[in-house]
Amino acid sequence: MSFALLLEQLLNGLQLGVMLFLMAAGLTLIFGVMGVINLAHGSLYMIGAFACAAVAAATGSYWLGLGAALAAAAAAGALIEATILRRLYGRDHLEQVLATFALILIISEGTRWIFGGFPLFLDVPPLLQGAAPLPGGGAYPVYRLAIIGVGAAAALGLHLLISRTRLGMRIRAGESDREMIGALGVEIGRLYTLVFALGAALAGLAGGMIGALQSVQVGMGEPMLILAFVVIVIGGIGSIWGALVGAVLVGVVDTMGRFLLPKAFALAWPPSEASAMGAAVASLLIYLLMAVILALRPQGLFGAASR
Repeated sequence: MSFALLLEQLLNGLQLGVMLFLMAAGLTLIFGVMGVINLAHGSLYMIGAFACAAVAAATGSYWLGLGAALAAAAAAGALIEATILRRLYGRDHLEQVLATFALILIISEGTRWIFGGFPLFLDVPPLLQGAAPLPGGGAYPVYRLAIIGVGAAAALGLHLLISRTRLGMRIRAGESDREMIGALGVEIGRLYTLVFALGAALAGLAGGMIGALQSVQVGMGEPMLILAFVVIVIGGIGSIWGALVGAVLVGVVDTMGRFLLPKAFALAWPPSEASAMGAAVASLLIYLLMAVILALRPQGLFGAASR
């Protein structure tokens, strides 16, 4: 096994982690501030992907498509919050789960009705085509490196927004005591809409970027949603830095497990059996990681009890 190949797989894990962070950051922000379990978050990711693919195909510009992904997901999120979720604040989480699960079905069938059942595809923009050299003689796609850079910039931007701005101060106050900031004159409904739209825009950004790496199709958001929930459980509910650390852990563990385990099992079993066993065990690794972390820190790595 060469160093360049190992480094490439580590970067693949980091790139997956960045995509999961963009999903999980919005999800944990929404739950931390609003107390809403939003199962439709994966649908917002899908909306971003379809908006990017459709606009890029119509205009020939990936960048316009990416802007459309952000705008479409944010608008859909604001609409969902204002028309549906606003009626569920303070209610049992089961009602929120049922309502947002219904939204998954509605959005999926609506997307299928508009775009059809066939997948769409996005081309990597010319600016980000090609590969960058890696130490040891390998190369890595520039587009994937750009995704890692966007994720790092998003993490820094969210940190600055929440810790250094007036809006961030209101978000932190809303997470701690929403009744008090309402009594102080802050329009809590507008704040919730902004938070939900921000979380939706992050999911849409992830969907728009992933469209150049895989097909854009109905139902693509649900697998990412499951992984995003694993991330926020590991990192700690309501913590942006927890979402970042948890996402990187999940991305690297999942990718390296799928890469290394078949090779390890091949030392004792035939290659075909080793490959099947490695894939099966690798799919369990992130859940084993979650179980271990919860056993040691039930609140997650950066949960409320650890801050």
